[in-house]
Amino acid sequence: MCSPWHFCTLIVFFWLCSSPPVVAGRRGSRTGGGKWQTLTGNPPLVIAKGGFSGIFPDSGLNAYRLAVRTGLSNSLAWCDVYLTKDGVGICFPDLRLENASNIGEVYGDKHNTYTVNGVSVEGWFALDFTLDDLSYVHLRRRIYARSEKFDNTTSSIQSVDDVVNKANPAGLWLNIPYDEFYSQHNLSMRSFVISATRRMNVSYISSPEVGFLRSTVSQFRTGSTKLIFQFLGLNDIELSTNQTYSSLAKNLTFIKTFASGILVPKSYIWVVDNGLYLQNYTSLVLDAHEAGLQVFASNFANDAFMAYNYSYDPVAEYLSFIDNGIFSVDGVLSDFPITASSTIDCHAHIAKNETAQVELLIISSEGASGDYPGCTDKAYAKAVSDGVDILDCPVQITNDGIPFCLGSINLMDKSNAVESIFSNMATTNPDLNIRDGIFAYNLTWIQIQTLKPAISNPYSNYSLFRNPRARNDGKFMQLTDFLAFANNSSSVKGVLISIENAAYLAEKQGLGVTDTVLDALRKSGHNNQTSKKIMIKSSDSAVLEKFKSSGNYELVYLVDEDISDILNSTIVEIKEFATAVVISKRSVFPTDEAYMTGQTSVVPKIQAFNLPVYVQIFQNEFVAQAWDFFSDAYLEMLNYVDAMNINGVVTDYPATAAKFKRNRCLGYKNRPPYMTPVPPGGLIGLMAPDSLPPTEAPYPVLTGDDVAEPPLPPVIERSDGNGSTAPAPKNGQAILIPSITTTLSSIVASVAISIIF
Repeated sequence: MCSPWHFCTLIVFFWLCSSPPVVAGRRGSRTGGGKWQTLTGNPPLVIAKGGFSGIFPDSGLNAYRLAVRTGLSNSLAWCDVYLTKDGVGICFPDLRLENASNIGEVYGDKHNTYTVNGVSVEGWFALDFTLDDLSYVHLRRRIYARSEKFDNTTSSIQSVDDVVNKANPAGLWLNIPYDEFYSQHNLSMRSFVISATRRMNVSYISSPEVGFLRSTVSQFRTGSTKLIFQFLGLNDIELSTNQTYSSLAKNLTFIKTFASGILVPKSYIWVVDNGLYLQNYTSLVLDAHEAGLQVFASNFANDAFMAYNYSYDPVAEYLSFIDNGIFSVDGVLSDFPITASSTIDCHAHIAKNETAQVELLIISSEGASGDYPGCTDKAYAKAVSDGVDILDCPVQITNDGIPFCLGSINLMDKSNAVESIFSNMATTNPDLNIRDGIFAYNLTWIQIQTLKPAISNPYSNYSLFRNPRARNDGKFMQLTDFLAFANNSSSVKGVLISIENAAYLAEKQGLGVTDTVLDALRKSGHNNQTSKKIMIKSSDSAVLEKFKSSGNYELVYLVDEDISDILNSTIVEIKEFATAVVISKRSVFPTDEAYMTGQTSVVPKIQAFNLPVYVQIFQNEFVAQAWDFFSDAYLEMLNYVDAMNINGVVTDYPATAAKFKRNRCLGYKNRPPYMTPVPPGGLIGLMAPDSLPPTEAPYPVLTGDDVAEPPLPPVIERSDGNGSTAPAPKNGQAILIPSITTTLSSIVASVAISIIF
């Protein structure tokens, strides 16, 4: 009988009811709309490094089985081969067993010290144990930044034969990293691989040791098994030739004498500078193909740092290696083979003007705010270029009544205000529940123009930063300029204007933001045009009620908390003032410690009342997604679009959503397993009982009391500081009001004038 975290659960969980992967593989081998620029003209191969090692412990049976079931049918299983005391080859990701197992707990006193390539190394080594000894050892994650939840499962070390017999991969890639070390201890790696190729389908054998490959090449000059020379770091020394790998890369004709191809870190092909930006590609792939060598690229992982040029999108990274119009590598070695497989089959050779495969509204979140400071001209221009449908403007209002686009009323969140001459204006606002803020309503538009926009970094605590070179690029835009820009962008279907804090601004600051927005829409002609959609979003039903009586707008109600359910009576009430609803991702698929625990009925219940449902916020950074989506933003989006049929996504990265819509696999009659939604709660069911996340209280149910709001208060008259009153700005016309900002205004007047004129 299977324990709860055994692979029998995994079989039920991972797509095994979907179409067989052989269908996907055949499709993958003929897609692309043109000849692949690989050496053979065939699609690139996917090599699963230690199986699906991005989720499960590297080289474990679960990892290999998952890779086989979710990849292209011709995907290969990578095995780093080490020999035991009794000469059995095992698959393991490191020479030292303690780096990916609990062997220190099982055999605490059996560590040893050996000389490895001239260096003294201490640890637990496979050659000190028989295969039977290692049966008591359990695998653990190799990279500690990954989830520890599967470390306590009974995932044992596998022999090469076990991987073949139990996981049944289409082919095997055996990597031999330490032949010389084993030869010194009277264990023959050469004999092992020759024997292995006689009893199993070994597609490739690789090694970083020239001596090993030259000693075995005569055995494989004929037959299907190919030898591959693995490059290590550029400055590392290959011991048998006493040359650096960078030197060997310049002598491809020599490599051709003993190998059919090369395996290189991806940085050998696309150079990345110290700032994590791409430089020019090298000629290595073209040179190797000219020499008749295949080229395989390694070090692909969805949850690893990648060049900022890719905007945290692993599909974009893969495409730069396989579909750049100049060359294509012949295969990729990946910890996340599902993403590599979908890139090759679903995304390669697709132009930006290809027909969308699904109906899905792409709504920006402050423009392309994953690439540029939000709500700036550059963020909006990038969003349009990326294929956004709806451009959004979260409206703030200045002290002199000018509406402009910014994602927060607190300027410290989205600008360099804290470093500016306005830093002494920081104050706490208990009404807005903001501590130490510099607020837009306290500065005039001229003053705000002296500030620099600041890019948002929502995951800086994970050291994930967005496009540092553009951290302060762009200019803030008034609402009128935003509307004109959107109107002149022919591909944009409409705009979404977000309004929050309207009651506070009217009652406490004397600023009528709703009237100001309505006036801007009238002046721009958007209130009576029909060519573009005008959407008004707010979490305040009173704001939407006011716009309902003022024109023909799509009124979008924002549910600003995670919910587990919604009453039918609440939906009826929402429908009185709104024509669409925005909810959070976790209101669709609730999570517990970033693992999906299930799914709610919120989306179908709202849609049953003919209200479109948009979901926010989709982001590329892998920590923004539940573990169940395998650090793949496309797989996450698939679950919401395909499984829950949402109507639109709100995203910091419109390019990813647009690429998802063009994904050719969405149009396949039989979906491949790498383009099939993930059943919620599956990964939790695979954990050992003592690794389960603690049960959290369920999200609340949205009731009528949660959506009911009093009417907006009238806009108060503003005091001039001397006891008299000044008219409140309502329609975007600047007025001069003596206040705390007057002195500051005089300080920056000359600077502001020079900036504007």
